[in-house]
Amino acid sequence: MEDHAFLYDLLNTPSPTGFEVAGQRKWAAYVRPFADRVENDAYGTTWATLDARASQNPKRIMIEAHADEIGFIIKQITKEGFLRIDRIGGSDTATARGRRLQILGDKGTVRGIIGNTAIHLRKDIHDEKAPKIHELYVDVGAANPEEVAALGLRVGHPAVYADEAEKLGTHYVVSRALDNRVGGYILTQVLAKLSHRKDALRSTVHAVNSVQEEIGGHGAKMVAHRLMPDLCIVLDVTHATDTPGIDSAQHGEVKLGGGPSITHGTCNHPAVIARLLEVAQRLKIDVQHESSSRYSGTDTDVIFHTREGIPSALISLPLRYMHSVVEMVDLNDMEKVINWLVAFVESVSDSDSFGVKL
Repeated sequence: MEDHAFLYDLLNTPSPTGFEVAGQRKWAAYVRPFADRVENDAYGTTWATLDARASQNPKRIMIEAHADEIGFIIKQITKEGFLRIDRIGGSDTATARGRRLQILGDKGTVRGIIGNTAIHLRKDIHDEKAPKIHELYVDVGAANPEEVAALGLRVGHPAVYADEAEKLGTHYVVSRALDNRVGGYILTQVLAKLSHRKDALRSTVHAVNSVQEEIGGHGAKMVAHRLMPDLCIVLDVTHATDTPGIDSAQHGEVKLGGGPSITHGTCNHPAVIARLLEVAQRLKIDVQHESSSRYSGTDTDVIFHTREGIPSALISLPLRYMHSVVEMVDLNDMEKVINWLVAFVESVSDSDSFGVKL
């Protein structure tokens, strides 16, 4: 329960892309007792390292997730005191109207609402389309730009939805920012478990919480170049396609509660995939399978081709309702990922080679 309390705290901490510091500070403070050292780079990507004790020539394994969430940013302040906004990452305008925001201003958090014209006053309601981003506006209870400024707000301040995490049913969590704050949480639990038996650890582990994935994986690219590990496992979320209206012929079949997913193709190295599947079979973890025809859409895409190349693989946690305030994961899937990653790290020895042999 204490660990899940940290998950909720991490989910509730606003950390939109480019403004991840608040969440990274909490992540670093939590993981510090389990690590030999915690470091960060100039843009805020943060990593915790647990050094190998039982090897003279250890492999260096990077386990990576991304820390940022989607959001909005103030683009204009109108003469009437309304805020015009732009996207940070892939924010969905179709679900935006009528929602509460928390805006991260110079004087602290300011509450606002994205305006929603009453259904009685809208034209052609039977033919409506999702609003364009420039059509959205935020009401902060101000009548002019001076009152907006008095709240500590200006163009360039970020915002996220005000919705917070909660448990649903017996083993589901619903929240904004599960993509991919849940990945950062899993990293802390993996490192905690490894630290309890660190004297037998044969590989050095870098648990990396990267910034700016939602706009192109920039944090992952920087840290991969810096650390240049021998191999990398990227942890992200994937679309659970088990809800009404989703075409499995187009989007594949992934079930919430069906176990973690592993992706085949493109950035995913066959030798790393083979070891992961071997470990999953030994642990009797049900694994779902996905394909990548051109790119994975995750940090794996920018990590695997760094410098001389880093053998990499993508593990994904099934998630419903991605990029919404009601993203949903199954705690049982989450526990399986934690145990899978711990066992994978412990399976790697000095003599292992994950390169292609011709």
